[in-house]
Amino acid sequence: MFKKILIANRGEIALRIIRTCKELGIKTVAVYSEVDRESLHVVLADEAVCIGPAKSSDSYLKIPSIMSAAMITGADAIHPGYGFLSENADFSEICSDSNIKFIGPSPDSIRKMGDKSFAKETMRKVGVPVVPGSDGIIKTVDEAKKIALEVGYPVMLKASAGGGGKGMRIVWEEKDLEKLFQTAANEAESAFGFAGLYLEKFIMNPRHVEIQVMGDQFGNVYHYGERDCTIQRRHQKLIEESPSPVANADLRNKMGEAALLGAKAVNYEGAGTIEFLVDKHLNFYFIEMNTRIQVEHPVTEMVQNLDLIKQQILVASKEKIENLPQEPRGHAIEFRINAEDPDNNFRPSPGRIEYLHFPGGFGVRVDSHIYNDYVIPPNYDSLIAKLIVWGTDRKHAISRARRAFEEFHVEGIKTTIPFHKKVLDHPIFIDGNLDTSFIDQHLNNK
Repeated sequence: MFKKILIANRGEIALRIIRTCKELGIKTVAVYSEVDRESLHVVLADEAVCIGPAKSSDSYLKIPSIMSAAMITGADAIHPGYGFLSENADFSEICSDSNIKFIGPSPDSIRKMGDKSFAKETMRKVGVPVVPGSDGIIKTVDEAKKIALEVGYPVMLKASAGGGGKGMRIVWEEKDLEKLFQTAANEAESAFGFAGLYLEKFIMNPRHVEIQVMGDQFGNVYHYGERDCTIQRRHQKLIEESPSPVANADLRNKMGEAALLGAKAVNYEGAGTIEFLVDKHLNFYFIEMNTRIQVEHPVTEMVQNLDLIKQQILVASKEKIENLPQEPRGHAIEFRINAEDPDNNFRPSPGRIEYLHFPGGFGVRVDSHIYNDYVIPPNYDSLIAKLIVWGTDRKHAISRARRAFEEFHVEGIKTTIPFHKKVLDHPIFIDGNLDTSFIDQHLNNK
């Protein structure tokens, strides 16, 4: 087992990792930017090292500074959390070359599954259904037009190296393709340093359902059921739940087996997520693999009764997977609480928290790094907390979520709490028969 783990991240996920490390008796090192000096993960870690100014590229994305912090503190492993360097194959490789364990998949797996066109071809070869489209990166607009005509409009342009909605554009007609191709390529270049795009048939009114997988160094790979991430705004997930309201036993088994085929094809080690689109006929199509822990991992933990971060650490320390999958127990829903103003197009709302009260009680969990008088900086992602509720079934979980939000108070800044209350009262959400257009069609982005 590791003696000391450096957490190359910030916010709630850094705190989440520290808590599991403490339970395992592992010392922790927090890294932080100058603006995060008062952050809770800095306070609760055993050691803390400042790695640069507020700008991510000068701190949380600066590999030499992070590696220096690991070496001077004697850390023998690094947990990257999610975002930042968590899917950076070069970082994983540098850790290995420095005899520091990267808690995640191998550089080879990250490269293979991080290249979305390669990942799609890998899945196709092992028999996993994929969305019709280009076989790889599209080199010219003319090539894009030819493929779009073959698969039929509308089509989706996607950044090969990206995620989170960056470098993605829906093209409804051929006359718009050239302009949107250039826009998507420019955005991909700016966000990921690589302008490569691929093209897929746009699946109308889908659900977004993902499978949690875990692999160890002995060739064992298991899946822990599905999460439904259909409630999104601009391709950013806002609410996740498990099990999926649309998944019957047959669909769950088929998607689970497909996910295992994909993970085994790249000798996957650690936590990962295979993501699918599910159409109205319950056909499912692979879209990408995330080679890291996900923001929404707690809903799987709640219904599977396990600690995925602990499992990550055990696997990285050359132990076999400890907790085997079981049938989902009850129903869990996660709500992302962002420092944003939902009444003003979700405009960011950084600033000082003047009053804070978290909800509690049976079946209620809050993962957060904020506290009274904490100043939310404007430099990073706006996620400030996650409310996760568990119920005996979906109806019970929704009822518990409503109760929890009545107790959830954050003053001094705007948050997405009022938005989530609207969702919980909407009849379509309550019914569960929705798709990724739910927010645009029914809440008018407010």
